[in-house]
Amino acid sequence: MENLIYTILLALHNIALVGCVAGPFYMSRIVAKRSKYEKKIIYDMDALEEDVITSQPMICWLFIIILYATGFGFPAVYLLFHGALKEFSSIVLVAFILKHILILGIVGILFYGTFFINPKIRELFSKFKPDEEPDEEVVKEFFSLRALRKKWCDVCLVLGILVLLVSPILRFYG
Repeated sequence: MENLIYTILLALHNIALVGCVAGPFYMSRIVAKRSKYEKKIIYDMDALEEDVITSQPMICWLFIIILYATGFGFPAVYLLFHGALKEFSSIVLVAFILKHILILGIVGILFYGTFFINPKIRELFSKFKPDEEPDEEVVKEFFSLRALRKKWCDVCLVLGILVLLVSPILRFYG
C-alpha cells in the first residue's frame, strides 16, 4: 500500500512539475515568435497572445500548490507507515534545500508577473482599439513590459529545469 501511495504522489508531483516548466517554455516561445513581427500592435494577434499568457499564471499557481502538497506528502506517508521520519544523507538534504530555494525563486517570479507585470500590460492593452492607431508611447511601454515579462519567464524556465535535474537525487539517494 505504501508503494502505491508513493507512486500516486510521485506521478502527481511529476505532472505538476512538468506543467510548471511547460508554462514558461511555451509562453517564451509565443513571445519569441511574436517578436519577429514589427513592434506595432496587431490587435487580434496581441489580444490572443495576452489572453493566453495572462491566463497561464493561474495554472502555474495550481501546479505549485500540487507540488508542495505532494512534496510534503512523501515524508508524511513514510511517517504514517514507519512511525518516524526517514533519515537523509547529506546529499539529499542539500538537494532538498536547493530544490526549495529554486521553487521559491519560481514562486517569486510568478508572484511578480501575476501581480505587477501582467496588470500593467493589461492596463496598457486596454488602451488599444482594433480600428485606431495607438499612441506610440503606450506601444513602446507595452512592448518594453512584454520584454521584461519574457526575461523573467526565461529565468523561471531555467529554474524549473534545475528543479527537474535536482529532483531525482531526492528519490534515488534518500
